[in-house]
Amino acid sequence: MQEIEIYRTEEGGYHPFLIREGWQVAQLNSDQNQEIDNIDKLEVHHHTDEVFVLLKGKAALITGTYNSDEVTISSMLMEKARVYNIPAGTWHNIAMQENCEVLIIEKSDTHLNDCTYKSLSLDQKQNLHKKVKKLYLK
Repeated sequence: MQEIEIYRTEEGGYHPFLIREGWQVAQLNSDQNQEIDNIDKLEVHHHTDEVFVLLKGKAALITGTYNSDEVTISSMLMEKARVYNIPAGTWHNIAMQENCEVLIIEKSDTHLNDCTYKSLSLDQKQNLHKKVKKLYLK
């Protein structure tokens, strides 16, 4: 009989902890990098989806569509215990308030081999920050 494995971390940041046969589960806890005032880029995974589940706190999923260097940004407040799938090819990021925890399920090599980042301009960052801060007030 195998023992049940239990994982949990309260340390801030990204923590992959269950890695098996090409996939992994990670916990992303709020830290300065994920606060809305510090979000300055979007990322994309070209070949794989990424799944987010809000466990605790408030977080906003951010998506973007690029047309040349212009980006149209959307954001939505996450609901606890809902599964959010970011399809391959979708530019995204996640803004988190203090004491927030998110579960992430993805391919195990996504952030090593299938991740591209694109910086936001000052205007894009300011617009994004305003949008997300309005969501937090809901």
